[in-house]
Amino acid sequence: MQPDRRAVLAGLSLLAASLPGFAFAQSGEVDAEAILNDPEAPVAGNPAGDVTIVAFLDYNCPYCRTSAPDLARIVKEDGKIRLVYKEWPVITESSVYAAQLALAAAHQGAYQRVHDALMASKGRLSKEQISAVIGKAGIDLTRLQADLDTHADKITAQLRRNMAQADSLGLQGTPTYLVGPFRTSTLNYAGFKQVVADARKKQAAQ
Repeated sequence: MQPDRRAVLAGLSLLAASLPGFAFAQSGEVDAEAILNDPEAPVAGNPAGDVTIVAFLDYNCPYCRTSAPDLARIVKEDGKIRLVYKEWPVITESSVYAAQLALAAAHQGAYQRVHDALMASKGRLSKEQISAVIGKAGIDLTRLQADLDTHADKITAQLRRNMAQADSLGLQGTPTYLVGPFRTSTLNYAGFKQVVADARKKQAAQ
C-alpha cells in the first residue's frame, strides 16, 4: 500500500532509528540542483539526456515494483532520458537495509544489478530475504558488507539528503517520479511515454 504523509513521517522515524545522528528538514527550501545533480546519486539511461526522471523509491513498495519494468523500458527505448535514482526507504526498517546495500553495491559497480533484483522480488522483504535476493543476483556479499562498513558515513549522508529532499518537496509516498517539470506516481509504459513527451513540450516552450 502506498504510504500517506503519516506513514512517510513514520518512515523518517525508522530511518532515524537505523542511522545514528540522522536529521531531516521539515518543509525546507527545495534545492533543485541538489535533487537533479547529486554526484552520489546512481544515474541510469543517457547521462546527457534532454529529459531527467528522478525516481523516489522504496524496495518494499509494490507500486514501485509494478512501475519498474515500464520505467526501464521507456528509458531504454527512448534513448534520451537521464534517470536519477533516489533511495527513499519509508515503509519498513528492512527498506533502510535494502537501500544501504544497494548504495554499497555501487562501489563494486553493481548498483543497477542490485536495484533490478530487489525490484523484481515479491512481497515484503526481511533483511535475510534481501541478502538472499542480492546473493542470487551474483553479488559478492562479503565485499558488499565490507563496502557498506567502509562507506557507512557516505551512505548515511546520502540517505539523509534524499529524505530531506523528499520532505522539502512534500512528497506523499512511493513511488514518486519527477519528470522534467511534472510530478507523478505509479505509471505504466504509456503513462511514462506521455509524461516524457509532455515534459519535452514544456521545455521547448520555455
